[in-house]
Amino acid sequence: MPGRTQAGGAEPRYTPCIRVWGRLGGRNLGGPRHPGRWLGVETDRQTPPSLLPARSRRRSPYRHTPPPAQLCQVPPTMNLFRFLGDLSHLLAIILLLLKIWKSRSCAGISGKSQVLFAVVFTARYLDLFTNYISLYNTCMKVVYIACSFTTVWMIYSKFKATYDGNHDTFRVEFLVIPTAILAFLVNHDFTPLEILWTFSIYLESVAILPQLFMVSKTGEAETITSHYLFALGVYRTLYLFNWIWRYHFEGFFDLIAIVAGLVQTVLYCDFFYLYITKVLKGKKLSLPA
Repeated sequence: MPGRTQAGGAEPRYTPCIRVWGRLGGRNLGGPRHPGRWLGVETDRQTPPSLLPARSRRRSPYRHTPPPAQLCQVPPTMNLFRFLGDLSHLLAIILLLLKIWKSRSCAGISGKSQVLFAVVFTARYLDLFTNYISLYNTCMKVVYIACSFTTVWMIYSKFKATYDGNHDTFRVEFLVIPTAILAFLVNHDFTPLEILWTFSIYLESVAILPQLFMVSKTGEAETITSHYLFALGVYRTLYLFNWIWRYHFEGFFDLIAIVAGLVQTVLYCDFFYLYITKVLKGKKLSLPA
């Protein structure tokens, strides 16, 4: 599909190639992530392709990046969907922390899901030590990491006596091991930071499963827990609209992040229906066992 130029002409977009370890004898045909001009914190990019060494400008089959000339025409601003998605994500985290702190209890909260989210943020934001993108980006990354580990600390230490470990029994190794293997096999570039970033994208798409499993096992969820889950679902849905916006206006897409986001959104669909039909009408939310 041709790319649009400022003069209305057409330029060929990057042709897809492959970066799957072992398929071509282990050759690395991936490429680094998209430029750091993008301000969101979920899938931020590091260096514009035009500034990379020639051997690093290899193309990934899972990402389309506009040609360098086209990149210069893209304003370095954040679209509304991405900004609202970040706010919804932040709201979900704050709701969870307030729920635990005010009630002095972590009953109904899956500690395993929170550990997975802490792993997700840690793996994704290791580039904090190597790349500066923007003050907003850096602050949000630090907040996500700090809040996730604070939540884990409150569940397993501060309010450990209230943690319902008898119902939080989901086998997280069934999530961590497959996503780790997939990150090694399917990624944009076979480098430590890129593999960890890809692993975080895959793992985040299924990290909520222990929480949903726990709600299903107990039969119901507190209203504030339902609000937390709903805010997480809204964050993911808004990020899908963000991808549509970016493809339409910037000519950029990342297939790995999009597919993982779709999987995560599908997991929330049943919850969305129950939230709208029950919680918003003042009833307790319950998932089928």
